[in-house]
Order: sequence, then C-alpha cells, then structure tokens
Amino acid sequence: MWVSKKPVAVLLVLGIAAVAGVIAAVNSMGSSIKSINLPRIGPACVVSADGGEVALDTVQMANAATITAVGVIRKMPERAIVVALATALQESKLENLEHGDRDSLGLFQQRPSQGWGKPDQLVDPRYSSKKFYSSLKRVKGWQNMRVTDAAQRVQKSAYPEAYQKWAEEAEVLAKALTGKATGAVACTITGEPAMRGQTAIRKVTAGLKLDWGRGLGQPVTQPTGLTLAISNIDTGWRYAHWLVSHARDTGLERVRFADLEWHAPTGKWQPVTDDRKAGNAHVVVEVFS
Repeated sequence: MWVSKKPVAVLLVLGIAAVAGVIAAVNSMGSSIKSINLPRIGPACVVSADGGEVALDTVQMANAATITAVGVIRKMPERAIVVALATALQESKLENLEHGDRDSLGLFQQRPSQGWGKPDQLVDPRYSSKKFYSSLKRVKGWQNMRVTDAAQRVQKSAYPEAYQKWAEEAEVLAKALTGKATGAVACTITGEPAMRGQTAIRKVTAGLKLDWGRGLGQPVTQPTGLTLAISNIDTGWRYAHWLVSHARDTGLERVRFADLEWHAPTGKWQPVTDDRKAGNAHVVVEVFS
C-alpha cells in the first residue's frame, strides 16, 4: 500500500521551524539578559595594574578619574581613593545617577534629606566626591578597616558587606589613576569626535583645571593641543591617565608622556620612536583637528 509522504514532510518542516523559533527566542532572551549589566557604551576602556584588569565604559572611566583627582588634590592617601571607588562602584556602577532609592543621587547615592547637599550639588561628581572624602576623614581609624567597613561607616547602607566585592577592582583603578602604573589606562575611542580644534582644547583645559585645581599649573596651548609641565613621573601618569579617561568627551586624539603615546582609534599605548617623544617633564596632548 502506498502512503503519501507529504504529511511527514510538512511535519518535519514545521518541526524544524519550531526548533528554529525556540533557538531564536532563546538567543534573543540570552542577548537581552547579557545586556542588562553591560555598560552603556561598551567596555571601551581597560585598566591594568599589579596583575589586575578592570573594563569600564568611557562614562564610568571619566567618573573614576574625577573621583581619584579629587582625592589626590585633597591629599587623601591611596587607601581612601580605593574606598571611594569601591563605594561608587557599588552605589552607582560609577554612573552619575539623577535618581535612585528614595532621594539618593549621584555617584555615591547621597541623599539631600540626610544633609549631604542640594540635589544639583550631589549630581556634580566633584562636589559629591569631596563630600565623601570629608565624611571618611571623620571616621576614626578608617585607614585600618576593611574597605567595606570604612565605606559603611560613611554610607550607612542596608547592605554593609556589599562594598567589599569591589575592593580588588578599586585597587586596580586607584593604582593606575594615581600614577603608580605606566600606560595603564587604555580607552578605544572611535567614530566622530565629540569636538575638534580650539573647542576641544578649551574643553580639556577647563576639565583639567576643575579636577586638578591650582596644583595643575598653566597648560600651554598650541594650535593642535596643549602641553602640561610636570614635576615627577607619578604626576605625569596621573595627568596622562586622566586625559585618556576623559578623551571621549573632549575630542582628544593623542596623549604622549615619556616615550609612550596613546592613540584614540587604537586605544593602545605604543612606544614613540621618533622626535615626538614628550620626555619626562611634559605631557603632550593633541586634539582632532
């Protein structure tokens, strides 16, 4: 007896289609799940120091650099900067949030109702960082505490152990951003620059002055960028790493210090082998023209 194979073929096709649909749905769900905790702009920056590595997006990187700069100019030890960075990683993922739990705001999720400041102040990374360091200084013996214990004394969080999980990442960031590591902040900046030429030079100069204050000295501007005079190697790498951290918003194309150069599209620090070496007395910046 002859039996038509058409129904079998139809069922087979439908089965394959169903499986494909399930796979597509799972892939779509998986993609959605994976993207929840990813940085908004992608981990364009990689920070390497003491054998550790941290990947951040450019927004997070810029905020980490500002938190560090504020700590340095306030003469806070590196340990304080570690505590501050771990706190901001836990509270906001290093993003300057305009809303949070109840009336919490900014990098550290500080609350106007608890006396931290006005709302517009708390979304200023420099102001909120200063407030955090000032509060930390008032904690007796914070230097000898675990990161999470010192942070908790400032934050008074419902989750007092939460800060400790960020301690290692914060140590890597602090080591690099305080200038204790060489060529340690590498950010890849592609696409159209945020600004060019004199507009970029003015923006980066203003940012440097806001974060580093009077200790910065007077940047010397040129048609293509600017030069910073520095007193020692650590200071040079502090400025160089800060510049790379803020490169996306300021239109920087190159940063040179000592015999190394960072280039925005490649995101890497490479040896400079020609007469463009900056030496150890200056950090040289070029913007997109």
